[in-house]
Amino acid sequence: MAPRFPAAWLDELRQRADIVQIVSGYVTLKRNGHRYWGLCPFHGEKTASFSVDPEQQLYYCFGCKAGGSVIQFIMDMERLDFPEAVRFLADQLHMPLPQMEDDPDYQRRRSQRERLLNANREAAQFFHRTLFTDAGRPMLDYFKRRGLSDSVIRKFGLGASPEGWDTLTRYLLDQGYTLEELKLCGLTVVKPAQEAAADTPARPQRAFDMFRGRAIFPIIDQYGNVLAFGGRVLGDGQPKYLNTSDTPVFNKRLGVYAANLLRKERHLERIVLVEGYMDVVSLTQFGVKGVCATLGTALTAEQARLLKRFAPKVYLAYDGDSAGQHAILRGLDILQAEGIPARVLDFPDGLDPDEFIRRDGPEGFEKLPALTPETYRMRRLREQYDLSTQEGRTEYAKACAPILRTLEPVELENHLQELSVQTGFTREVLLAQVGQALPRAAAHTPAPRREPLKRAPLPAGEDVRAEELLISLVATGRLPGDIASEEDFLDPQLRELFLAMGQGRSPASLVEEQQDENDRARVSRLLLTPPSDSTDQLIRMAQDCLSSIRRRRLEEKIQSIMRSVNTLSGDNKKAAMTEVQALSAKLNRLKSAR
Repeated sequence: MAPRFPAAWLDELRQRADIVQIVSGYVTLKRNGHRYWGLCPFHGEKTASFSVDPEQQLYYCFGCKAGGSVIQFIMDMERLDFPEAVRFLADQLHMPLPQMEDDPDYQRRRSQRERLLNANREAAQFFHRTLFTDAGRPMLDYFKRRGLSDSVIRKFGLGASPEGWDTLTRYLLDQGYTLEELKLCGLTVVKPAQEAAADTPARPQRAFDMFRGRAIFPIIDQYGNVLAFGGRVLGDGQPKYLNTSDTPVFNKRLGVYAANLLRKERHLERIVLVEGYMDVVSLTQFGVKGVCATLGTALTAEQARLLKRFAPKVYLAYDGDSAGQHAILRGLDILQAEGIPARVLDFPDGLDPDEFIRRDGPEGFEKLPALTPETYRMRRLREQYDLSTQEGRTEYAKACAPILRTLEPVELENHLQELSVQTGFTREVLLAQVGQALPRAAAHTPAPRREPLKRAPLPAGEDVRAEELLISLVATGRLPGDIASEEDFLDPQLRELFLAMGQGRSPASLVEEQQDENDRARVSRLLLTPPSDSTDQLIRMAQDCLSSIRRRRLEEKIQSIMRSVNTLSGDNKKAAMTEVQALSAKLNRLKSAR
């Protein structure tokens, strides 16, 4: 993983970000020897197999093999990419980012962001308190009529905006925020002062609350920051939903509603993406996991990439009206472009998710058909053609062909059978239309993937273990610099690690370079500090490893020469035997030394 940040700056970040302290914010750790142990946050377990090494600033789970540096831990726990995790840690440690260190405006922008987020948090608390007052009773009654419990109302921080023109604005001004800050947050609308005649004083600017007399849904990001609000009008007022426009702290294209709750749910198998705030709240109250909604806009590529951090699949659960169905088609295109497997939940009777789950309950929700993208697209196409006519069946078959062209042969076969029944065309004709050959010659081009690290053939498992232990010992930094050489490592990955550590690279930075998950797990395990506090013992362990490695290689070389001796003659045979004698003498010295 090639970082965008200077190596020296990243090293300082890792040193400041004490991994034990950071991990302890998520996992209860207990010290045992020179490591800390706890229950792994990445898989369910009852016996602690998750270890944190403060000396090497690494973590490793001996159960699920997850491992890495403090940056990798934040990436996995907070579902962030590398640059985002770096910024997350830097913000916690109050370390300016490298490109910001020489920017005189950086502190002003950072201070402004903190002020706006604090104002939003104060507003959310104000709305929530108002919900339980006389001014918020109509909104509380609305939530109760929708079947919401007090606990789910608190969980989502739902609230109410009073009817007054500037109740919230006056409250926040009293808390020390400026009118300009409230305008930037989108909490207050400021009308410019009207120009007056020369002999008449100008009227002052007018300020009033953006949200008045509405049920309030705070929009909170995965870090717990209140970014914006959605407000639903009661009765027949318009617009039905009013949402905060983009601000310095909020961009509706980048986040999803209930991202803060997604972050807390571990081991999600799917995201259920809905359209409305109430759909999220209602499904969550009924126990459905991993529910979120887009923010008044069609699904964007940025939102799709965010969802991919929380679960491997996305189920689209949009409303049954025409707008919802059109949004599903666009959503499937976005998810496919981002390489995210998707399904479409098929709600009967034109119901939306909130209506359906209140009618059929969570059991009915779990039994809903989950349509593949191809099945859904073909179903929508079928509505456009009259299959009672030959022309309609022909055009329908032709329209389905591009949808089926990219399918695996097994998936294609299922759809061909159904399409054959619907249109009356034979399987062979449909295959020709799709543009595929017969199954025996069906071509499938797998997605490109990184070639695995090519390793030299290793002589024996004992040598592999010796090389791995030797790397662990070198990583302690407590061995003499010349005790080993790169020739002692046949494994290319271990040789690269040895050379990098010889250049002063830290174990944590070497782990972060491993893009393959298996490589990262292996390197994390190897670079953990060996269980010994004695430098003399570490040196003896290294000498034993080297002796084992070098003896075995001498023995193999002798055996290789002896196998070829019978094919040699004259001076060549004499030179081979001389080399065997020299190698045997060297082998005897190693055995005697051991």
